[in-house]
Amino acid sequence: MTVNIDELGPVDWIVLEFPGAKLNGEIAPVLKDYVDRGLIRVLDLLFLKKDENGDFEAFEAADMEDSEIGELRSYETELAMLLSEQDVADLVETIEPGSAAAVLVWENLWAAPFGAAARHAGGQLVASGRIPIQAVIAAMESDAEELDAEEGA
Repeated sequence: MTVNIDELGPVDWIVLEFPGAKLNGEIAPVLKDYVDRGLIRVLDLLFLKKDENGDFEAFEAADMEDSEIGELRSYETELAMLLSEQDVADLVETIEPGSAAAVLVWENLWAAPFGAAARHAGGQLVASGRIPIQAVIAAMESDAEELDAEEGA
């Protein structure tokens, strides 16, 4: 398979933990909307269940009930299966015993044209990161408090 770097967007991954090992498919419609609008492409999707002893099992969409994953089943034929056995072993360490998790790997299709333009201009990505939403909220609240203090002075 030949891959044109100008057609690829950045790839991200997340692990969503569900305490009590309860999956219900409620995230599927939002994910489907992103795919339908061409914002992302799902590259890999895996489900993990970790028992109270720390033992785990990994499941693909085909192994799950519709009530657990909803419309996520529709992605099983399109997956690139990027996660290795070692990736899974490392990721399972992030979830608490007695929990289930969904591991999602996606390509950011919306960012591919920007990445291509940057590469054509001679640029290259040298750092990247994500700011947790809790940190954003804390910073916004702190700014609001400072503004209130300045207005009250």
